[in-house]
Amino acid sequence: MNSRVLCATLVLTFVARSGAATLPSAPHLEKRGNAIDLVVHDQPFLALAGEVHNSSSSSREYMRGIWPRLAAMHLNTVLIPVSWEQLEPKEGQFDFTLLDGLIDDARQNNLHLVLLWLATWKNMVSSYAPEWVRSDPHRFPLAVDKSGNRLPILSSFSATGQEADGRAFAALMKHLRQVDGGKQTVIMVQVENEVGLPDGERDYSDLANEAYAGPVPAELMDYLVQHRDELTDQLKAVWSVAGSKTSGSWEDVFGVGTATKVLFMAWHYARYINGVVEGGHALYPIPLYVNAAIGRQNGLLGSYPVGGPLPLAMNVWQAAAPRIDMFSPDMYFGSVSDWCKAYTQSRNPLFIPETKGGSIGAANALLTIGAYGAIGFSPFGIDAGNSPSPELVDVYECLRQLSPMILAHRGDGSISAAVLNQANPTQSLELGGYTLNVALRHERKSAEVVDLNKTSQDAVQLPDQGYVLVIAEKPDRFIVAGKGVQITFTVNSTSPAVVELGKVEEGTFSSEGWVAGRRLNGDEIMLSYDLSALAAKNQTGTGLELGSDRLTLLRVDVFRRN
Repeated sequence: MNSRVLCATLVLTFVARSGAATLPSAPHLEKRGNAIDLVVHDQPFLALAGEVHNSSSSSREYMRGIWPRLAAMHLNTVLIPVSWEQLEPKEGQFDFTLLDGLIDDARQNNLHLVLLWLATWKNMVSSYAPEWVRSDPHRFPLAVDKSGNRLPILSSFSATGQEADGRAFAALMKHLRQVDGGKQTVIMVQVENEVGLPDGERDYSDLANEAYAGPVPAELMDYLVQHRDELTDQLKAVWSVAGSKTSGSWEDVFGVGTATKVLFMAWHYARYINGVVEGGHALYPIPLYVNAAIGRQNGLLGSYPVGGPLPLAMNVWQAAAPRIDMFSPDMYFGSVSDWCKAYTQSRNPLFIPETKGGSIGAANALLTIGAYGAIGFSPFGIDAGNSPSPELVDVYECLRQLSPMILAHRGDGSISAAVLNQANPTQSLELGGYTLNVALRHERKSAEVVDLNKTSQDAVQLPDQGYVLVIAEKPDRFIVAGKGVQITFTVNSTSPAVVELGKVEEGTFSSEGWVAGRRLNGDEIMLSYDLSALAAKNQTGTGLELGSDRLTLLRVDVFRRN
């Protein structure tokens, strides 16, 4: 080889290697201190998302008019179904035309996508599997109920079903890597949807009966023993009551009852799904999650599909499905705070893939992201004609502005949030060396409805709901976003110091930083003029008022005086 050719070869090699080095890593989850970030294009990303209805994305034409509406809602991410039946209508023949069109349309509207792989199961049943699968129950067996009836649910004990779903999933992931690996429009994939069996029961097929009577797999027992200190409270309780045995049948180890059926089916659903994703994950390892239906009856086993990644079964899923990155609750019922606490156990990242919209969704978006470090929030049915509410749009716009600061402060104890209602009208937040005393805003009733013979307390009314997210940006400075609350500041100690409001500004954040609006003082910060009584408590009567008519974003400086 002559010197000129050698030199050219070395230059091309250097350029190729340099180019490869500058390519962003695939979307992934990354632990940073106490926080877990979703990383897209090598930068932390907060998914302000919404999920479209189940059938919307089955037609590119149907979605054409929806994309601009979604972008105008200040979403940055859309959850859309991709069905096995449309991707592989005939066995071995894959059609990516629809998927490519949806990805292209999302790009045109500057939106990321989370794909919902609706394949073997969707809401327990198997209606999204191709007809060539569903029409052949001998090749692809069905789950069996206690009475011996075959259910319209493909069995988690079906090796042929797992293999077929896995081949299709691998084809999907290979295609995503080829068409989207550099642009990263698709940032996560949900695998199946709300898997499980109804009525608090397990599969009673011959294979299932044999497995249930046999020993708990050694692989699972080893995992539980090795991670004993990290297990969820729910699993610890069930295992302890049954005697904390480390071998035996399922009922020997976990007792007789619904909880054991939950754990048994969780193991087999998780093993099935891990087998489905293994090949595809190796080809393109972007984050994968499995979602769980959590039922109308808060905490009551049997009101949920049996086998999904419930808090009781989360560790079983972690043991059986190591290729799944997280387990995510579809939160429609019960206490949002309780579910967030349950789904942040055992190092599980928090993502809310389905929930209510409207004013409740607006409040819970701030709560889950601000108080529990959620990597994203996604109300369902975001494409409906009356969805989302203007209130949710306002909250998403505010979160869009605050995203860089939220991502910078997560996990260091400098960010929190609260949602209040008339049953729980107050809450204290410890932040930045201060106590923020948050209460529903006291609003004076109109003169027409005030009974002058009653006390002044009877002359005020409380909104149905209030919410706030607070960031301690730096010492003695807070960023406050919320609605329908009032906030006073006190010192977190026995010190006699009085907290004074310094500069209080309305405003917005732009790419250049804080853009100040009104400077608030006087009537806008005086909550009470009972000054002598307040002075005796080291208080001043001042505070923040976030009205019920609109979301307010404030930057607040405070100081202490003795």
